[in-house]
Amino acid sequence: MTQNKTVTVHILDKEYCIACPDDERSNLESAARYLDGKMREIRSGGKVIGSDRIAVMAGLNITHELLHKQERQEKQVSVARDQVRDLLDRVNDALTTDDTPDLFNPAKN
Repeated sequence: MTQNKTVTVHILDKEYCIACPDDERSNLESAARYLDGKMREIRSGGKVIGSDRIAVMAGLNITHELLHKQERQEKQVSVARDQVRDLLDRVNDALTTDDTPDLFNPAKN
């Protein structure tokens, strides 16, 4: 069983101690770095003031990116599925229009 350990991350010049399974530590640290970068981008833009508002804007931006990426992946899966169906139809057509003699039913020949 994986035990939780406390991981310290720094986000927008503040330190946060977060309980996390040891095998998820690097993912947590990467997520914290990504969030910190997004929050710094928003803060440097100067249009949003206050760490709470910056955090909300960063959360909205990250969520928007995630949803957009999922939408693109769903479209790619749909295109691939259509291509596979087309190939299967072509294979089925080729097999059903095969002109080779039927050894099991001589009447067809």
